[in-house]
Amino acid sequence: MVLIIDDLGHRHSVGMDMVQLPGKVNLAVLPHTPYAERLAQAGHEAGKEIMLHAPMSNSGGMPLGRGGLTPELSRESFDNVLEGNINAIPHVRGINNHMGSELTTMPTQMAWVMETLLRRDLYFVDSRTSPSTVAGKTAASFAVPHLSRSVFLDNEATAVAIDRQFRQLVRRAEKKGLAVGIGHPYPETARYLQQALPALRCRGVRLALVSEVLRESGSLPDTASPPMDDYSPASEPDFDAAFSHIGLGLGNSVFPEVKNTRGEHRVGTAQGDTFYQMLQVTHSP
Repeated sequence: MVLIIDDLGHRHSVGMDMVQLPGKVNLAVLPHTPYAERLAQAGHEAGKEIMLHAPMSNSGGMPLGRGGLTPELSRESFDNVLEGNINAIPHVRGINNHMGSELTTMPTQMAWVMETLLRRDLYFVDSRTSPSTVAGKTAASFAVPHLSRSVFLDNEATAVAIDRQFRQLVRRAEKKGLAVGIGHPYPETARYLQQALPALRCRGVRLALVSEVLRESGSLPDTASPPMDDYSPASEPDFDAAFSHIGLGLGNSVFPEVKNTRGEHRVGTAQGDTFYQMLQVTHSP
């Protein structure tokens, strides 16, 4: 099972919470953000795998900040921006898309991305923020090692919702042999994962770095799944038995719902782009 934490770089404290998660976790860092280099270095020293979280244009027109890849850029400018983003993050092994519900549907621009990754010997993980993405298919055509997101953990950043999505991720890993989950630097997510990741051992599920999966199996077929897959409650493994000792069973007590600094609940969509609006609330540690 692969776990990626996106959107790192704006806030130091919760970023370090993610760096300190137990086990083989992949950290996707936004370029040109206040704590990008510091968190990437700390993550590398902690044995985490570092990825570039590359800002790509979205269908909602939300701002990307510095380093944004958009269809308006010429080929030369596009390549320069992407190279600058890669160079801004130390220890990068691969990239995934930040937002990108527009750009990942565009074959020409995705080909430009893959040509750069092939030259730099980097992999690509498709966050699948659009059902019309061509990123994985384009990566395959360029022989760029690639994976695709299976489950977003924290579209809704409450312990109950994260627990539900984490269970789905584990079920898919057990059924398919591989699942890719993406979470975000929310205190709720960090708190949940600190307890849930060690409990994976009870299920016989191994946490892996992206590069390990690709090295062991080559560029794998698409691992993406729709927001809900074909499991019924009757067929669900007994997670409560495995996780009861840490209080994560749906019938047990869970972490209280936490609000962000503006007192608003963080709720995103299965498409993924709207997660990132909340990141602009504060750049403070």
